[in-house]
Amino acid sequence: MGGKDAGGENPQMSENSPWHTMTIEETIKQMGLKDDLTKNGLSIDEAASRLAMYGPNAMTEKVKVTLLQRIWHQINNVLVYVLMVVAVVSLIQAVTTTDPDTRFTAWFQVALIVSVITLNTWIGIYQEGNAEKAADALKNMLSSEARVIRGGKEVMIPAGDIVPGEVCLLGLGDKVPADLRMISVSNLATGEAALTGESVPIDKVTDAIPVPAGLQAEQVPLGDRKNMGYSATLVAQGSGIGIAIATGDFTQIGTINRLVNNTETIKTDVLKQIDLVSKYLFICIITMCIATFLTAFFYAEEYKGKVLDSINIALVCAVAMVPEGLEAIVTLTYSYAVKVMASHNAIVRALPAVETLGSVTVICSDKTGTLTQNIMSLTAFVTSNARYKNNVDASDRVPVNFVRDDTYLADRAVQDLKKSGEQILADGPNNPAGRRGKDPSFHFTTDSLHTTDKPDEAAKVASPSDDFPVKNGESPTREWVQSALSCGVLCSKCVLGEGGGRDGEIGNPTELSILRASYFTGIDIEELKNDCPIVAEVPFSSDYKFMATIHEPAASDNAPAGKYIAYVKGAPDRMVKQCKFQAKGGVAGDDNLEEINEDYWIEQIAILSSHGLRVLGLCRAFVDKDSIKAGGQLGQEFVNGRPEGKWLTMVGLCAIMDPPRPECVQAIKEAHGAGVRVAMITGDHKDTATAIGLMLGIVDETYCEAVTGPELDAMSDDELRKVVLTHNVFARASPQNKIRIVKALQAEGQVASMTGDGVNDAPALKAANMGVAMGKEGTDVAREASEMILADDNFATIVYAVKQGRVVWDNLRKVLLVNTPINNSQGLSVLLGLLVKLPNTPITAIQILYSNFICAVTLGFVTAIEPAEDGIMALPPRMVGKRLIGRYLFLRIVIGTCLLTGCVVGSALIVDNIDRYADLTLDDRLFVIRATAFNVLDFGAMSVMMSARFAYNSSFHPRVFRGNPAALGSIAIVTVLQLALTYIPGLNSFVFGMKGMDWFGWVLVIASMVLVFVVMETEKAIRRSLKAKGADTDDRVEPFFTDSVREPAGPDAMKMPKGASKLNLQELAH
Repeated sequence: MGGKDAGGENPQMSENSPWHTMTIEETIKQMGLKDDLTKNGLSIDEAASRLAMYGPNAMTEKVKVTLLQRIWHQINNVLVYVLMVVAVVSLIQAVTTTDPDTRFTAWFQVALIVSVITLNTWIGIYQEGNAEKAADALKNMLSSEARVIRGGKEVMIPAGDIVPGEVCLLGLGDKVPADLRMISVSNLATGEAALTGESVPIDKVTDAIPVPAGLQAEQVPLGDRKNMGYSATLVAQGSGIGIAIATGDFTQIGTINRLVNNTETIKTDVLKQIDLVSKYLFICIITMCIATFLTAFFYAEEYKGKVLDSINIALVCAVAMVPEGLEAIVTLTYSYAVKVMASHNAIVRALPAVETLGSVTVICSDKTGTLTQNIMSLTAFVTSNARYKNNVDASDRVPVNFVRDDTYLADRAVQDLKKSGEQILADGPNNPAGRRGKDPSFHFTTDSLHTTDKPDEAAKVASPSDDFPVKNGESPTREWVQSALSCGVLCSKCVLGEGGGRDGEIGNPTELSILRASYFTGIDIEELKNDCPIVAEVPFSSDYKFMATIHEPAASDNAPAGKYIAYVKGAPDRMVKQCKFQAKGGVAGDDNLEEINEDYWIEQIAILSSHGLRVLGLCRAFVDKDSIKAGGQLGQEFVNGRPEGKWLTMVGLCAIMDPPRPECVQAIKEAHGAGVRVAMITGDHKDTATAIGLMLGIVDETYCEAVTGPELDAMSDDELRKVVLTHNVFARASPQNKIRIVKALQAEGQVASMTGDGVNDAPALKAANMGVAMGKEGTDVAREASEMILADDNFATIVYAVKQGRVVWDNLRKVLLVNTPINNSQGLSVLLGLLVKLPNTPITAIQILYSNFICAVTLGFVTAIEPAEDGIMALPPRMVGKRLIGRYLFLRIVIGTCLLTGCVVGSALIVDNIDRYADLTLDDRLFVIRATAFNVLDFGAMSVMMSARFAYNSSFHPRVFRGNPAALGSIAIVTVLQLALTYIPGLNSFVFGMKGMDWFGWVLVIASMVLVFVVMETEKAIRRSLKAKGADTDDRVEPFFTDSVREPAGPDAMKMPKGASKLNLQELAH
C-alpha cells in the first residue's frame, strides 16, 4: 500500500505503537477514534476519509516484466547482434543476387540464423517463466472480503476497503483481513504457523500483554502477542472482534512482501562470465573480420579488389566464430542438472542457481526436520546402576535395540563441566522459563537443580562392576524393558502412529517417544494396556508437572494381594523428592528396593540436561485398593500430599531428544571435506543445539561453542562479522538473526546458503546467495522466495546439490573446451586459407553454421551431462569471481584451436597440392578440399570431446567408454550425419558445396583425429605431473583471469533491508 497518491507518504509509515501492550481504551485513544467505536464502528464518512488517507488494504505489487522486455533481455547480446548483421547482409544478398546457387545459400543461411536466435530466445523465456512468484503467493494469502461494523451496522465489504480503525468481526474459518487489536473474543484461536512458527493455534485474549523483563515492547514475539490478530492468518476456532491497527504493506505479512519485492536477484558468476566471454569474443570476431577483409581485398587472388565479395568472406569468418549454440548448451547443462537434482529431492526453481551451489562456502541450516528426524525419541534410559542406549534408527522390533552402555552420556558435556545445576538448567531444554519468555514446549520441565559440590562423586553408582540385570554391552530382555518403561506406556493418553511412525499419532511428542521405544523393542502396546486397565488417574497440570495413573496389576508385577499399582511420571526433580526407594537396576519387586540416593539422581539429571536432553522421571508404587475409587479423578495430593511423605520408587530417567538424521552425519563430513562449513540455526536451547552439533560433527575444537539469539541482538555489526566466522551453532535465533547472519557472512566474503520454511524466513532466503526452502513443512511464500526446494526436508540433499553445482561448473568449462576450439578454428581456417592461397575458403558458411550448431547440440551436450569426476568433493569451494576460462583452460583451448586449425588447413593444402587430385577441375578440387576439411573439423572435434570429458584423468583408459552413454551416442550421430552430408548427391554439392571423398581423404581425417587426441592427452599428462608437484593448475589461488578474490566487504554490506527489524518478533521453531 503506497498511500493515497503514488509516492505519497502513508501515515502508517511513521506509526510504531506497541499495540499489544495497550489496553483497549488506550488503543482507541491512540488511534484518535470515538469512545463508542466498539459499538458503532466507523461512520461511512470516517471510513472514506481514512481510505483516502491510508490507501487501500492491499500489498504493493512489483512491476511485472512484459513479454517484449523478456525478449529484449534474451537478444540484448553482442554475439546476437553479430548474427543479426550477418542475417541482414545475407538477406540483402538473397534478394539482390541473380545467381540461383548464391540465392539458395543466402536464404538457407538467413533461415538457420533466425532459427538459432529464436530457439535460444524461447528457451531463455521459458526458463524465466517461474520467476517473480513470491509476491503473488503472498497476495493469494489475503482475504477477499471482510465483515465489519460501520455506522452501527454489520456489513460485508471488500477486504481492500478496510482502513486503520475499522472494527472487524471474525468467525470460524475466516481469514483475518488486517492486523487487529482484539477487543472481544469467544474461545478465539488463530493458526499462525506460517507467520510465527507456532504449530498449534494461538488462543486469543483482550488484556494488554505485559513486557517480559529484559525485553523491549517491540521484541515480544508475535506468538506471545495473544491480543493481536494478523492479516492472512486463519481463524481455527471461536469468534472475535478486533480493531484494525495496520493494513496493506504495513501489516506483518505486508512487511515481508516489501522485503521480498525490494530484494534484488543476484546475477550469478556464470551469467556474468558468459556476458564477459561474449564481449571478448566480439572483440576477437571484429578483429578477425577486419583481418579477413583486408587479406581478401589486398592479398587473396579470388577476392582482390572486390569490396562486396571481401565483405561477404569477412562475414563468413564472423559466422564461423560466433558460438550460436553456446547459450542453448549452457541452458541444457543447467536443465539436465536440475533434472538430476529433482530425482534426488532437490528442486531448483532458477536455472543459474545451480551454478551458485558450486561456490557455496557456508551452509546455514535449520535443525528440526532438516538435520534431525523431527521425531522425539528416547535415546537413553538411566537406572540406579546402569545406562542403556536405545537405537533410535532401528526398524526391527527386537530387544537388542536396547544395549547397556555405562559410558554413554556418563559425564557432563564439556561446556558444562564447571557449571552448577542451576546454570545447566538455564541453558537446557528442561528450563521452565522457556525461550525468550515463551511457554516451554516440554511440559515436564525442571524447577531447580541443586547439585553437590562434588558431581563426580555423586554420579558414581553404588557398585560399578554390578552386572545386574545384564552385563555392560549386553541387551536386556523384552520383559525387563516392558517393566522398566511400563510407567511411560501406561501413564499416558497418547496413541502411537502406524508402524511406530508419526502418521496417525496423537499426543505429546515427548511422551510418544517412550511408546515408540517400547514398540521397537517388541512390546505390544495395546496388549499391555488391556492387561493393566486404568482404574483412576491424576491428570497432568503445569502447576505440579506430573501425571499419575492407577492400574490393575499384571501377573508380572508380583503385586501383593489387595493392591493396585500406581505409575507416576513427571519432572525429574519433583519425582526424586517424592521417592523413598529406587529400583535396583530398574527391576521391579520388593526384593530389589533400596533406599534412594538423591544426589545420584540429581547429578544424572544434570548430566543428561547438559547434553541437551529432555529428562522425564518414571516412578511406581503399590496402593491399597480400598483407598481408590474406580473411575475417579484424583487430586495432586494423591502423589505429593500423602501422610507417609515420600512413598514412590524411582525406576529410571528417560533421556529424550530429536536425534540427528543418520545420513546427515556423513553428509556433513563430506561437506567439510569439500571445504564447506555447516552452521546450524535453531530456536532450541543452547545445550540442545550444542549436543546435536557434536553428534553431527558441526561442533568441534575449532567451533566449540554456541551463541544465542539474544547475544547476537546485543552485538554490533563488526562483532557479528567476527562471530559468524568462529561459531557454527546459533541457538534461540529469530528470523532477523537469520538475515544478519547471512549479511555478516557475505560481508566476510562467504557464499551462504540458507534454509527456511516460514513466511518470516522469506527475506533471509532472498538475501542469501542460495535460498533453500522446505518442501514438506514449508510455506508457499518461503518456497517462492527460494532458489531451491528440498522435497524431503533433508540436509543431505543440500550437500548432494552442492556436489551437482560443482559438476555443473566443471561441465560448463568442458563445454567451452569443446565448443570454443571448433568456433575459433573455423574462423582461423577461413583466414589462414586465404593466407596460404587456397582456391577459396576451405569451409563454406553453411558448413560452418551446421558444425557450430550440430557439434554444440551433440558433442557439447556430452560434456554438459558428464557425471561427477572422482575427488570433486575433496576440492575447496570455487573462488568467488573465478573465471570460467582460467590459465590452463585457456591453454587447452589454444592448443585445441591450433590443432584443429592446423589439421583443417593442412588437409586442404595436401588435397590442393598432391598429384592425386591434379586432374580435377578447379571447382571439383574445391569440392574435395571442402569435403576433407569439413570432415577433419568435425571428426577432430570428436577427439577434443573425448579428451575434454575428464579434466585431469586420462582418456587413454576404458573409462572413456563408460559413465556417459551420450558420448558414444553423439559420436554415432555425428558420424552418420557426416557420411550422409558427404555422400548424398545434391545435398553434398548443392547445399554444402562439396563432394564424396575417397579413401585418401578418410586417411587424412583419421590421422587428424589421432593427432588431436594424442596432443590433448599429452597436455593433460603434463598438467597432472605439475599438480602432483604442487602447482596451482586449477587457478584456485592466483588471480589471473579472475574478477576478484574472496575479500571482506565494507560496512554497507551489513545494511539490513528496511522493515527487517519487525522480523525479530518470533522465535524459530526448534
